[in-house]
Amino acid sequence: MITDRRSILAGLALIAATPAAMAQAQKVAPATPVTDFAGVKTAADYYMGVLGPAEASLTTSQLAVERATNKDAHEFAGFELGEAITVNEVLKDLGTKGTVDTNATALITKIKSSEKGASFDRAYIAFQLDNHEYLRDLADAYLHNSAGTTDPMEKQGRLLASLMLAVFKEHVAICKRVNAELKA
Repeated sequence: MITDRRSILAGLALIAATPAAMAQAQKVAPATPVTDFAGVKTAADYYMGVLGPAEASLTTSQLAVERATNKDAHEFAGFELGEAITVNEVLKDLGTKGTVDTNATALITKIKSSEKGASFDRAYIAFQLDNHEYLRDLADAYLHNSAGTTDPMEKQGRLLASLMLAVFKEHVAICKRVNAELKA
């Protein structure tokens, strides 16, 4: 059997999805994502920070698999769609609730209104770059702020954040490369 990131994330979520973890994640995410990450100290804080951007990524990637014309933007959209589906499933299985912030909603509207072609590709990749830089910084902050924890649920949250951090860093690098190609 071939194992992919989606399976790994789903497996980690099942491990982390004990009743205590689910109860901890039941808080509702703020409408606007946190930009000062000093307060991101628990797995629940981290999950709430990820949910809105993950939902925005899902929405835009669904559009991009249909509209992206640049081969690299289209390829990224397919990978990102799979990741976004999995991350959203994991967070919802953990009981995380929240909404997409108003800034992201405006960007999603801009992407939706972009016609198929170069303008769509640029808008989509620029959004994904910003989104993944935020997610990378959020994961990094949570891992830093929660270092030394001995709570089993927090350890599971840290493992999930560590895995996600690697993917977010990779996606930042890919988006930077594709973004530079689209501007050339």
